[in-house]
Amino acid sequence: MIDWHSHILPAMDDGSRDLSESLAMLQMQAEQGVQVAVATPHFYANDESVEAFLQRRQESFDVLSVQLPPNAPKILLGAEVRYYQGISRWPELKKLCIQGSRVLLLEMPMCRWTEYMVRELLELASMGSIQLVMAHIERYLPLQDGDVWAKLRECGVLMQVNASFFRGFGNRRKALSLLEKGYIHGIGSDCHNTEARPPKIQEAFAYIEKKMGADYLRQMDAFGQELLGLSR
Repeated sequence: MIDWHSHILPAMDDGSRDLSESLAMLQMQAEQGVQVAVATPHFYANDESVEAFLQRRQESFDVLSVQLPPNAPKILLGAEVRYYQGISRWPELKKLCIQGSRVLLLEMPMCRWTEYMVRELLELASMGSIQLVMAHIERYLPLQDGDVWAKLRECGVLMQVNASFFRGFGNRRKALSLLEKGYIHGIGSDCHNTEARPPKIQEAFAYIEKKMGADYLRQMDAFGQELLGLSR
């Protein structure tokens, strides 16, 4: 299975503090059946250039890669890119796509999105060079009009939710409803450490398998593998 959203690179952002914590997080992922971990450190265009970010990310990964045990998940380098006005016209955006793919994980602000913001998301979705994936959409659900999600879906925008969305009775029912309607395409742990925000994703996989069946879970994984270019 794929963990679509994780902060496992050491000393890269507000996630893993050091190499030992990264290795512990990866071990936790492996024990839960994660085969591919997408490393998505935060990227803020106002704080750092793409070149500086990519260099830092590579240096962090290099430190980690030489210590990876044989059972560690495969790591794909990506980013959790924070939205800003004008992002659809940014020529360097594709450099932040997940390694080996055209998939971009986009984090939106916690507010009611303006018409301009929605239009820009649709512009991004129309770019043939990028496949837009919205990060942890459960955080934004109560803040937006219902038709926003339909518009995004119709334009090919994919949705990622955090595994925590499948915990708790109220949230779980909403998560299952969205899953059944085809609004959820990937699950992420959004792990940041081993304590307060650990890699805790197996419960979501188990719930999906229980409610939707093992075949559904396999198809979901196969879709992700193809999207990330891992099935070629």
